[in-house]
Amino acid sequence: PLLTTPSQPRNKSMLRLPRWRVILVIVVSVLGLLFALPNVVPANVREHIPTWLPHRTLNLGLDLQGGSHLLLEVDTRALQRQQLDNIADQMANALRDATPAIRYTGRGVVGDAARVRLVDPADEARAMAALRPLARSTTNGNEIIVFSQAADGAIEGRMTETSLRELSRQAAQQSIEVIRRRVDPTGANEINPVRQGDNRIVVQAPGVSDPQILKDRIGTTALMTFHMVRELSPEDAAAGHLPAGAMLVQPYPETGAQPEVVERRPRFTGERLIRANPSTDQQTGEFVLSFALDSEGTRIFCRITRENTGRRFAILLDNQVLTAPRINEPICGGSGQISGNFTAQSANDLAVMLRAGALPAPLTVIEERTVTAELGQDAVNAGSQATLYGALGVVLFMVLAYGTFGALACLALVINIAQIIAVMSVTGATLSLPGIAGLVLTMGMAVDANVLIYERMREEQANGRGPALAIDAGFARALVTIIDSHVTQIGVALILFWFGHGPVRGFAWTLSIGVVTSVITATLVTQFFIAIWFRLARPKKLPI
Repeated sequence: PLLTTPSQPRNKSMLRLPRWRVILVIVVSVLGLLFALPNVVPANVREHIPTWLPHRTLNLGLDLQGGSHLLLEVDTRALQRQQLDNIADQMANALRDATPAIRYTGRGVVGDAARVRLVDPADEARAMAALRPLARSTTNGNEIIVFSQAADGAIEGRMTETSLRELSRQAAQQSIEVIRRRVDPTGANEINPVRQGDNRIVVQAPGVSDPQILKDRIGTTALMTFHMVRELSPEDAAAGHLPAGAMLVQPYPETGAQPEVVERRPRFTGERLIRANPSTDQQTGEFVLSFALDSEGTRIFCRITRENTGRRFAILLDNQVLTAPRINEPICGGSGQISGNFTAQSANDLAVMLRAGALPAPLTVIEERTVTAELGQDAVNAGSQATLYGALGVVLFMVLAYGTFGALACLALVINIAQIIAVMSVTGATLSLPGIAGLVLTMGMAVDANVLIYERMREEQANGRGPALAIDAGFARALVTIIDSHVTQIGVALILFWFGHGPVRGFAWTLSIGVVTSVITATLVTQFFIAIWFRLARPKKLPI
């Protein structure tokens, strides 16, 4: 009698869950099933699903749906040549800025050294003093350039091995984001460029069956530069009679441009581009590339076009001419367009590359590999079997251990799996083979929470509490332990996601989603099912 009276309010509270909780469970469960549904119906059925219902499915990783694998290497020699060219400029500027200025000639790059030749050998001591600040990095103070005096009166600057290695590492790291933006501009697919060693990059593209597509996108440096044209007769240009500081450049493929003699040093570079989009010329209807510059780029471009009105300037992409129009008037609006016999596809591809930015150095393909769909299907089948066997094992254990309550926990587990698939479909996450492993692991961890709750119910019932009180105490007292264990798990998953790459991230992402949905289903959904069962069965003792 002492236990009967206080148990009545508890029975009433168990039968009448807060309305917000009931609505939340129903909404979350229905949405999870709806967003997961497109993944289990055939493609021909999915095409007839009404437009107002979800259509997105899981993105499968390279190991499940096949795709392309590339191993790229930064062209260290080209990178070194670029850097030495910059060092030669810095040496020339330092000599000009000396007081009084130090006269020099023969600025350039010879072999592995940037060099300048002094007009007066007596200036060697002053020149070495003027160049000394360039020898050390301004960020960490490490020596990056070694200056020496050559036998012919020239001063040479060579990069140290440490600085060259660090330069290669930085170039590889910068190339990763450029590659990702080029190959996957929308971010919808799992494109995982990963640095390997100091100067190599691994690129995996699920669903891209032809590696050539990747190589076409990645292989272009995509550095746009603007050079003033040096007017020269075709005969002199063909004979190689070029003025000092000029070079002969060839046209970009399929643009219809002509070879041009241009100034070697660009007046302007595409680093100031903030927008590049394909469009059509309103007058001619041909495809063009529209671009816009940032504020500083607008100012510089306006000054260049104002000073060179009436002259021609060439727009080069990777030292190949796109077009060479005449400057009829100053261009100060910060935008313009580039024509060049583009097709819709070529204009779009060029725009993608320019928006992604220029690679810091050329990349060489060391290895290419195609993962066929057949191999991917084998992985899908193996993963599906593992998931099925894992699910059957969990169901068998829970039903044998907890009877009806175990069956209710398994029903909540189905909703849990549906929620994981739904979240991954909505967010565009990619499911890989390690992700399937994370899914199987989640199933086992999901029922762990139910085990904690049910064991607490058994203890409360053994201590003489009624069914309603035992159920109430089981959920209330196990909640702290459940949250504590799941916070630990999600912390580990976040560490894996932050520091991992590729498959490790796929595993961590699936695990993270599963931890969150497991807490929801174990506490809210399972409690909802038990409350319905309790109201229908009105048990005198819990069958647990």
